[in-house]
Amino acid sequence: MTRKEFVQLCGLFGIGIPLNPTPISGKRLDEVPTANFSGKVLIVGAGAGGLSAGYLLNQRGVDFQILEASSNYGGRFKVNTDFADFPIPLGAEWLHTHTGVFEKMVNDASIDVQVPTVDYNRKTDTYAHWENGRLTVYKLGKSDSKFVNYSWFDFYQNYIVPSIQDRILYHQVVDSVDYSGEQVIVGTSNGVEYRADKVVMAVPLKILQTQMINFAPALPPRKAEAIIQPKIWEGFKAFISFSQKFYDTQIGFTILPKTDGQKLYYDAAYGQNSSQHILGLFAVGKPAKDYARLSETQLKDFMLTELDAIYANKATPHYLKHISQNWNDEPFIKAGYLSDHADWRTVRKLRESIANKVYFAGGEFTDGRDWVAVHAAAQSAKDAVDELTN
Repeated sequence: MTRKEFVQLCGLFGIGIPLNPTPISGKRLDEVPTANFSGKVLIVGAGAGGLSAGYLLNQRGVDFQILEASSNYGGRFKVNTDFADFPIPLGAEWLHTHTGVFEKMVNDASIDVQVPTVDYNRKTDTYAHWENGRLTVYKLGKSDSKFVNYSWFDFYQNYIVPSIQDRILYHQVVDSVDYSGEQVIVGTSNGVEYRADKVVMAVPLKILQTQMINFAPALPPRKAEAIIQPKIWEGFKAFISFSQKFYDTQIGFTILPKTDGQKLYYDAAYGQNSSQHILGLFAVGKPAKDYARLSETQLKDFMLTELDAIYANKATPHYLKHISQNWNDEPFIKAGYLSDHADWRTVRKLRESIANKVYFAGGEFTDGRDWVAVHAAAQSAKDAVDELTN
């Protein structure tokens, strides 16, 4: 079963993201499992998977260090705070599961977790589909929740990072992992080596596919094949500020074959405490490549021409400004995310640990029932930490 088939089995539609996948599992919020491990752990990557792994190890009293290649934490839930009067999510944007997941991720009953979200209105919100020069408008139906003047980055900044921020080292570009000896030796591009008893690889799958990190010994054939096999979609987002709203809640397009990707315009200011009119563009796969090859001026003209065709020349007169994010150009990410059409059995192989020393966490390293979403990355981190400490 592919992720797409899983979504369809759940009876959901819209932008093709499941609303209620498996939540973070585990004990009561006030009951932290005892760690049967007293060594040190290195975590490579400070995205959702790496930060969640560090947070959980910290709760269990396990010594750890996070090595991050860039100058900041967050990975693919990067935000822009200058473009509008609310956070603009350049990566992960929606909540694809129930709001109870926030308390489960914090895993501490003494902390009052308050995360503002809003659901779409199925009676009044519209989903418009553009195909062959014709716009067909429907009621939106089921869709994911949006944060209100908030983001995934804010959630991690407020609840996850404070207790572990002194354990993150930045500008540490890991290029080798030697797990042949009693300890794991993690090497960086600047020649520094770090040693630990175990390592959690929380890097994007594309980084492993491009072999930016060398493993010694080489990864087992089963693991290497699982890493190379899946299609990783390119990723691109843009946001356009208009002086007037003229568009539907979401505007979808037919992409064929479906495995080529997805494309969606959407009201990015929906539910925000804002009077600004911001339209977002989400594209993965082939559509993302089509946008990413354009200069900023070409991109502006292309988007406005596209929207003018859909909405009778209402876009260009109301255009104010735009920004874009090409995830393919991010040096330590290099892509969007794992295709919705990947085989769940391959995804399950991606999460498998190696030699009781090398573990994997992140959006692509899950149990195969769901992947890519931030909460799925957090669940994969919990699974890795559970296995590592038991």
